[in-house]
Amino acid sequence: MFNKETYLRRRAELKKLVGGGLVILFGNNEAPANYPANGYSPFRQDSSFLYYFGQHRDGLVGVIDIDNDKDILIGDDIDIEDIVWYGSVDCVAELAAQVGVVNTAPMSELQVICDKAKASGREIHFLPPYRHDTKIQIMDLLGIHPSKQKDAASLTLIKAVVKMRSTKEQQEIEAIERACDVGYLMHTTAMRTVRAGLSERYVGGIVDGTANSLASKVSFATIFSQHGEIMHGNPSTALLEDGRLVLCDAGCELDDYCSDHTRTYPVNGKFTQRQLDIYNIVVECHDYVLDVARPGVKYMDVHMEVCRRMTERLKEIGLMKGNTEDAVRAGAHAMFLPHGLGHMMGMDVHDMEGLGQIYVGFDEETRPNLEQFGTNCLRMGRRLEEGFVITDEPGIYFIPALIDDWRSKGHCAEYLNFDMLETYKDFGGIRIEDDVLITKDGCRFLGSKRIPYHAKDVEEFMNTK
Repeated sequence: MFNKETYLRRRAELKKLVGGGLVILFGNNEAPANYPANGYSPFRQDSSFLYYFGQHRDGLVGVIDIDNDKDILIGDDIDIEDIVWYGSVDCVAELAAQVGVVNTAPMSELQVICDKAKASGREIHFLPPYRHDTKIQIMDLLGIHPSKQKDAASLTLIKAVVKMRSTKEQQEIEAIERACDVGYLMHTTAMRTVRAGLSERYVGGIVDGTANSLASKVSFATIFSQHGEIMHGNPSTALLEDGRLVLCDAGCELDDYCSDHTRTYPVNGKFTQRQLDIYNIVVECHDYVLDVARPGVKYMDVHMEVCRRMTERLKEIGLMKGNTEDAVRAGAHAMFLPHGLGHMMGMDVHDMEGLGQIYVGFDEETRPNLEQFGTNCLRMGRRLEEGFVITDEPGIYFIPALIDDWRSKGHCAEYLNFDMLETYKDFGGIRIEDDVLITKDGCRFLGSKRIPYHAKDVEEFMNTK
């Protein structure tokens, strides 16, 4: 939690951006894993509630009455039964005072507040809910069925929150840096541990344990797999094999902010020439982003230039052919790169994705291409601004089912060497990802240490572990 002035300033700015009405920011409740008293742990607060009200306790709702310039923290104090099991915690009034809120009320009062606002014709702003208990609460309070709540959510509030949370304050950047430093330890620990005969799940568990020991939790379910061609390949019981590549995509949450890195490396610590041919293309694309990402540049343009570079290099080794511009325009590169170059990152690892990617990664000027395979998965296309934190994560993947599908249809056959692609079905996939801060005149890595990723550095690190 930051100092009280941070939350006072943020709520004041939100009032100006929204303009009028009643803003309701729902905190999260405990979520049961398999029965009520056995919840998912650790508790995860809603990010937007955290951003404006700063408190991690469950069962809280923040109300911002713009018309009357009044903030209210809604929640019930815990009783003696809870204290016996969980210990004493600050009362709601004390929690409110810590973030500069004067007014508090029990949860029953929220219905009264909403009824009065509706009766007087005031606009009630809320964000798209993603938890079922919150959806039920909104239905009880406002009479909006859960199936209608996404459309009923306030676009004015969404755009205001996106505007504020997109540009990171210095204290937020410092928090992300700390999370990236734990991310360094997560990944380098995996690189030191990996060897043939261990299971994916064993190494993945060590990655998770590093996050749990040094941060609050992982920022998403760890991806650790020899099948790097599966975008979200969680660790399995499969044993690591000599000569295979393994892909590790992992990050942590620390001080309410996230890290997200990906590394791909050989199980035995030595790349084959075929692996190097593909790996170095991904490195080139990754490093190109660091050279060109800066305020005013559209990230969609950077993505498309990466696709052109990737196509040129894949042509050099015979996997693609034909005119590069035509191939990219046809989407042939998506055989190898079926996702976008990166996404916003901050309090959420895919920052604010629940508010609607079209508002987070795009704007009135830059619209998503939802028709073309691969390009339709681009999460970030808008012009970059100083203070944005984005991921830089190009990859090349050989997905057997996709190869078979496109070959049977003749899709992009004039740009793809399907005979050669057949010989890569056992390759897997490669992704390299880092977290990047957009600065005044360029960009820089986040985190005080760099996880090795140039092939020479990877081999040296793994063989001196």
